[in-house]
Formats: sequence, C-alpha cells, structure tokens
Amino acid sequence: MHPAFRCTGLSKSYPGFRLGPLDLALQPGTVLGYLGPNGSGKTTTMHCLAGLLRPDTGQTEVYGHIVDISESGWKTDVAYVSNRQSFYERWSGGRNLAFLSEFYPAWSADKAANLSRRLDLPLQTPVRDLSRGNRVKLGLVAALAANPRLLLLDEPTAGLDPVVRDDFLGVLFDLLETGECALFYSTHILSDIGRLADELAFLVDGQIVLRQTVADLLEDWRSITFQRTTDLPELKSVVEHEHTGRDHRVISSDGDTTIAHLSELGAEHIRPMMVSIDEIAVRILRGDSHVATD
Repeated sequence: MHPAFRCTGLSKSYPGFRLGPLDLALQPGTVLGYLGPNGSGKTTTMHCLAGLLRPDTGQTEVYGHIVDISESGWKTDVAYVSNRQSFYERWSGGRNLAFLSEFYPAWSADKAANLSRRLDLPLQTPVRDLSRGNRVKLGLVAALAANPRLLLLDEPTAGLDPVVRDDFLGVLFDLLETGECALFYSTHILSDIGRLADELAFLVDGQIVLRQTVADLLEDWRSITFQRTTDLPELKSVVEHEHTGRDHRVISSDGDTTIAHLSELGAEHIRPMMVSIDEIAVRILRGDSHVATD
C-alpha cells in the first residue's frame, strides 16, 4: 500500500532560509501533527505537497503519484485548508462551492450541504462579507466535499475564536472515525493537535528534529517529585530540576530511567506525574537539554 504522501530529499531555499532536505511519509488513515516555530518551514512543506510550490530538490508523492505542478490527475486526492483561503470574493459561498465541484469527480453536494448546515455557514453571503471564521469554515466544507484521501491543514484555526475552533475540530473528529482520510496538520495551538494526532513531527530551522507518537511521548515524559538530603548529580534525560531544601522536582524525557536512577541514589517519596503534550512540545521545540532528538 502506498503512503498517503512521501517526501524524499525534499528541499526549498529562500534567501536566509533552507527547508530540508526532508524525508517524511504519512500512512493512510493516520494524523501527523507538524509543529515548529514561525519561519521553520511548515507552510513551505505544505505548499510543496499541495503542488503550490516546486521544490528545489527531491520529490513528493501522493498515493504513489509524483506531485507535479504541470499535472492535475493527482490533485483530486488532495485538499488544502489554511487560515487564508482564496475564493472569488464577489461570489457567494454557495456559488464558490458549485464552481469548485466541477473540478472534483468525487465531489458530494450532499456532504457540502450537510457540513454547511452543521457549521451554520451563510452560503448566500458574498465571500468578501464573511467573517474570518466563516471563511475558514467555507474552506473546510470545500475540502471535505471533494472527498480527498489526504487533507493538508496549514494553521487553519489560527486566530479563530474558541467556538469556531471547536466546531472545526468536531468535523475533523467525525472525519477521522471513517478512516478514509489522512491528515497532515500544522498548528501553534498545541491542545488541538494533541487531541487529533497519532504522531508529532517537530520542525526547527528547516529540519525535523524528532518524530514520535503522541502515546509514546505521553508515556515517556514525567514530572517527578521526591526528597533527597544531598545534591542531585546530573541525570540523563532530565530537562529541568528545581528544589527547595530536600524537596525536589524534575522533568524527564525518560521517566522510567530517571525514576530508576533516583531510587539507586537513595531518593525518597518518589512520585511521578504525567506531563501534558503541550508542555512536552514546547520543551522539544525550545531545545531543552537532554531531549533525545535522534
């Protein structure tokens, strides 16, 4: 079975910045969260996958078909949603959807209508008069009505109010239950991606520094409190250590190993606690020492 997408040796350069080379793939029916600071190359990656940019080197494939800007056959498998959707501004949302339907053989008018009702989308309103939230909703309806097998989500909920964001995520959760579509999702809203993603890939300065399943990250990382009367030596995988008197707290990217070391060192009252995916992601992107990135 072909992956939903595969990037092989993908690179793209601009003055002062280079993305890649990247080797990255996503399996059908799974969700990969793509995290990184502004300017790290997330949107550039998305644009190469969507055929909006031609890479300098390497290639991308969608379900085994090479992504080529000059070809159109592969595009029916891909839909792209961002927080800056482009539509015909003077047309209504409904007219834009009708126009787009002509380019997608698998387009479902019923799905477009049902999603529009669910999202309370005013289809008769000209796009130029839509709020930012409704523009993003229109983009999502257009993407899902095309029945893509790969959905690219590039910061789609950035700047949206919590109600619109929750509506957006609700539609995605329902989509994932079908198992028919793979999602590649970049966002700065870490709580969103933690709820959706199977895996996270961390992009820093154009390079992927770590890729790991959400389940493994949550299993590995621990905040650990304990008591010890003497100074604590440096421990591998500990990214933070604070203490007051004999009360200590550490955060570790390998909780089990750290707990074993603390026991060997005679620490008492060891109590491990889970670390949220938000905090884990921030620490990885910040490059805290002792975070494994190989």
